[in-house]
Amino acid sequence: MIKALIFDLDNCLAAANEVGEQLFAPAFDAIRKANHGTVSSETLSQAFTDCWRYPLDWVATKYGFSEAMLAAGGKIFATTEVKEPMSGYGDLAILSELPVQRFLVTSGFRLLQESKIKALGLERLFTAIYVDAIDEPHRKGKQGLFESILNTHRFSSAEVLVVGDNPDSEIEAGNRLGIRTVQTLRAGVPRADNATFYIYSLSELKELLSGM
Repeated sequence: MIKALIFDLDNCLAAANEVGEQLFAPAFDAIRKANHGTVSSETLSQAFTDCWRYPLDWVATKYGFSEAMLAAGGKIFATTEVKEPMSGYGDLAILSELPVQRFLVTSGFRLLQESKIKALGLERLFTAIYVDAIDEPHRKGKQGLFESILNTHRFSSAEVLVVGDNPDSEIEAGNRLGIRTVQTLRAGVPRADNATFYIYSLSELKELLSGM
């Protein structure tokens, strides 16, 4: 029996780019100015595209950013926040209809992620919310936070589902802990091969739960 769901935020409950590309522009500009030929313009463009799906530290490692580039971008991102209301995907009302405890675990810069959560009005819909803050020391990472949820609330791995879009982040973390995983195939999200289940909307998640 499923007793809890652990959700990701970006591209699961709200499109990462709903905040508008202009919000990230100052950070991208700072990274570009600190580049000094470390990576090509084409590579930098690809990296910026990935920033809408992955945390900056992951992107920096993948594309070979210098420490100066990462620091320059991180300095700007650490003070970036959403100040306008967000709507998220059109099926968020279904969250309150899911008859289990709900947890939210999101990776990124703390201020930015917490401002998104506030802009979406998600606080009341979750038992607890955790930010895997990449701008703070001693990160547990998503796997560590998932383990904390299991231990604190005395859930077995069989009693939980992890729901998110990213095969290298929450899906992989859930798999490592023996938790069944659900990939949300929102617009633009490529289907991975490592999730247990696949859905296009939260209504499908509700149906999935009813059959478990």
